[in-house]
Amino acid sequence: MPQYHVLFVCLGNICRSPMAEFVLRQRAAEAGVAHRISVGSAGTSGWHDGENMHAGTQKMLTEQGIPPVGFTSSKVKGSDIDHYDFIIAMDDDNLANLERLFGKHPDKLFKLTDLIPESGYAHVPDPWYTGDFAETFRLVDAGSRALLKKLGLAEA
Repeated sequence: MPQYHVLFVCLGNICRSPMAEFVLRQRAAEAGVAHRISVGSAGTSGWHDGENMHAGTQKMLTEQGIPPVGFTSSKVKGSDIDHYDFIIAMDDDNLANLERLFGKHPDKLFKLTDLIPESGYAHVPDPWYTGDFAETFRLVDAGSRALLKKLGLAEA
């Protein structure tokens, strides 16, 4: 069985990308495929290295029955391109930063919203600025489900 390695990336690695990390891990467990996928998250800035996820992210995950435990913020590393099968950005700026670091790899580096074109969103809005953690959850949940389908780990 293939093992997929997925890295979600946002700016500070305290709101969107950790939420996506925990949601995908939960959805994979619910689908019975947790053993076939490993999930991480990182930020492009490193501003919050070593910190826990944002309280709003913790609250949203808890409300959804996903325990927000065992997280520490970190910055994207140059070796991530070799370790991860997919590096999924939350917005255009994140993707541009990743492409500057790794080059263009459209099958490996893309935005979460590319998986859910029907959402009408071109990026996942940052709840650090919007305060809308529920909107972020809806998008990362839909994107996580779409990724599992794309990988053949969940039914279409």
